[in-house]
Amino acid sequence: MPTASSGPGGRGWLLRLVIAFSFAQGAVSMARPAVSYRALALGADERAIGVIAGVYALLPLFAAVPLGRRTDHGRCAPLLPVGVVLIAGGCALSGVADSLAAMAAWSGVMGLGHLCFVIGAQSLVARQSAPAEQDRNFGHFTIGASLGQLVGPIAAGALIGADMDRTSALALLVSAAVAAVSLTSLWRIEHQGQHSAPERGERVPVLGILRTRGVPAGIFISLAVLSATDILTAYLPVVGEHRGIAPATVGLLLSLRAAATIACRLVMTPLIRLLGRTALLTTTCLLAGLLCAGIALPLPVWALALVLAVLGFCLGVGQPLSMTTVVQAAPDGARSTALALRLTGNRLGQVAAPASAGLIAGVAGVAAPFVMLGGLLFVAAGLGARKRPGGGAGRLRGTAQRVERSVTRRS
Repeated sequence: MPTASSGPGGRGWLLRLVIAFSFAQGAVSMARPAVSYRALALGADERAIGVIAGVYALLPLFAAVPLGRRTDHGRCAPLLPVGVVLIAGGCALSGVADSLAAMAAWSGVMGLGHLCFVIGAQSLVARQSAPAEQDRNFGHFTIGASLGQLVGPIAAGALIGADMDRTSALALLVSAAVAAVSLTSLWRIEHQGQHSAPERGERVPVLGILRTRGVPAGIFISLAVLSATDILTAYLPVVGEHRGIAPATVGLLLSLRAAATIACRLVMTPLIRLLGRTALLTTTCLLAGLLCAGIALPLPVWALALVLAVLGFCLGVGQPLSMTTVVQAAPDGARSTALALRLTGNRLGQVAAPASAGLIAGVAGVAAPFVMLGGLLFVAAGLGARKRPGGGAGRLRGTAQRVERSVTRRS
């Protein structure tokens, strides 16, 4: 795999990708709550809003693997503007929709656009990064997502007011414009020649990819971390309501979590050098599990803020390292498909985890989903400890290095 730093322009392509991802993710993070408010203005109940939110996650499931297959044997960059156009279109058309069915449809388009962008962007990072650079580059790449998740909801809250119908439509139109800004950073982002697409070979079956050692672990770790982030965002306001914590304070607590995640990804490279990637991944998943379970305790606000800051830092490790785990374990010629399968697992988690959390909260109370998350992250920690990098392409590189050393000794 070619190195990113050795190509033309150094790592300028990565900086432009992070900027583009910040705007694209910011638009989605701004639009999703605005879609819910717009649906409420159109007369939706809780069940209808759940369906609209579910379409965002479910519709892209059918496109993930075909898109990954296409990217494995083609260019990555064309998916990026396609994703931006779909995100912007879904946001704008949601803003002018006059029925719940239309809202659901355009929410699905938005989700499909986000999937296109992320598959193209993750494949680009994998293809243009040397193995030794992947942890760092994926960590920097995911800073874009964290920035978007930090700013997007704040912007939506600032725009949406008492006239929910008009202001939610305005927020959706503004989010479409925010998405469009990311197009300005996508010029010459894929290096040609030196970073050309892999040669077309025999297609690796999906089950073959899933059976490759390291791939299932990477998918599950990603699912567990993303589920923790999603449920934390959805249920911390409910916990705050039960404990008398003001909504503004809850918003600050969630922003603190997002800021800690960004901080983690800025210092991930020295942490990997200090602890090793397997130990870092296992330790942070284990600690995150303990902290998630701790949220179920009746903590004062200052202690909850401390827990969320450390939890955000720990959750910042899982996504980029799970990307590297999947990329390095996947067979040659199937890395983009493996990343697409990882995103499919994420989408399934986004559907199944909130539904499970809702059932558990209805039976055992609003804090119980955090105990469930703790168990999920404990399992992820166990898989991280058992996982050994170097499947697929890694094994081939290891074999080649052993043969080279043997020849050198004989000569």
